[in-house]
Amino acid sequence: MAGRQNVIPVLVYEDIAAAQSFLGRVFGFEEGSLHREDGRVVHGEVSIGGTTLWLHRVTAEHGLASPRSLPAESAGLVVLLDDVDEHHRRAAEAGAEIRYPPTDMPYGLREYSVCDPEGRKWSFATRLP
Repeated sequence: MAGRQNVIPVLVYEDIAAAQSFLGRVFGFEEGSLHREDGRVVHGEVSIGGTTLWLHRVTAEHGLASPRSLPAESAGLVVLLDDVDEHHRRAAEAGAEIRYPPTDMPYGLREYSVCDPEGRKWSFATRLP
């Protein structure tokens, strides 16, 4: 299975189309397809740096909820970039909720953290030399 992505993160959103638009406009993801069922968006895709993420609808019968409705998260996402400071600047200018600014971390990354409109916490980072 070399040369293809073998693990695809699935992120749950109440409003998939709005999430996809935000991720593209503010975080620089490439917006992929949106799939509808009975006129409602049920699946979307975004990608960055050769990695695809799936966006899935809230589905109570499968136990899938938006971070907006949860008291905490049990997983996190770190996206590695060439220029985290520029990415932070663009996200802040777009009005994103910054949790902490670019900071040199002891584990070898320069990283900042930001929330998307449904409260999911994202980290973006550049490896330190």
